[in-house]
Amino acid sequence: RRSRSSSYDSEEERRRRRRRKERELADREKGRGGNRDDGNGREGYDDKDRKRRRSRSPAPESSRRRDDRDAKPRSTRDRSPSRRENKDRDDVRSSREGSATQMTWKAKGPLPSQAMSFQANKDPSMAVVVAEEPTEKQKPSLAPTGLLAAASNSVAQSDGTSITLKYHEPAEARKPPAKDEWKLFVFKGADILETIELSKRSCWLVGRELAVVDMAAEHPSISKQHAAIQFRYIEKKNEFGDKLGRVRPYIIDLESANGTLLNSEPLPPSRYLELRDKDMIQFGHSTREYVL
Repeated sequence: RRSRSSSYDSEEERRRRRRRKERELADREKGRGGNRDDGNGREGYDDKDRKRRRSRSPAPESSRRRDDRDAKPRSTRDRSPSRRENKDRDDVRSSREGSATQMTWKAKGPLPSQAMSFQANKDPSMAVVVAEEPTEKQKPSLAPTGLLAAASNSVAQSDGTSITLKYHEPAEARKPPAKDEWKLFVFKGADILETIELSKRSCWLVGRELAVVDMAAEHPSISKQHAAIQFRYIEKKNEFGDKLGRVRPYIIDLESANGTLLNSEPLPPSRYLELRDKDMIQFGHSTREYVL
């Protein structure tokens, strides 16, 4: 019979084995006493056997316990961390992960103010500090400033300077059809100085700035960009509700210093007025008359 090593036996099994050995020794001692009494000359044999068996007697309990404690290896259960240690590690790991997520959540936006932190979540009246209403931020202004239009309507000169145009054509600007021959006769007194074919283009800019104007006027009372004659496509409804579109000439004063006269009446600045056949236009204090 194979005996297991004492390092892997429990305390109860060691006690049982020790008791069993003590019983066997007691039985052997009884057998030795019977051999002495028969007188067959086995006394010397019994002494030798007693010495030999005494040498094989088990070690004292205290020394055996000490040897077992020193020689007993740690079991796999002892080597592995306890459940409590694993739980503590899981708690530390979860706390670290929670703190990391909390830090990332805080980093997404600004921290709340002190008043908001003291304010109650459900009942603001029970708050320690009443939070003030957040002030509205100033909204951006998306209205056009005119800088882009001014930059797109600038004309560069040879000396490096640029001239900004005061007028640009609207979306309804059209060139008049070939059947409509619009002309502008320039009179000075009873004499015709010049005849201008207006049907050649959709817009005519009048002024003293020769680099940008289409119709030059050299009188000193006329502004550099004085006025404009613009052809526009306008749709109108007749009495039956049908839309009828026509290209008609209009005149606009570009906020000139001395103004523009239409049939001897001053024009309102920056406003389109329709021109009709045989209308007379005067720019500034010039004596020239422009008849359509």
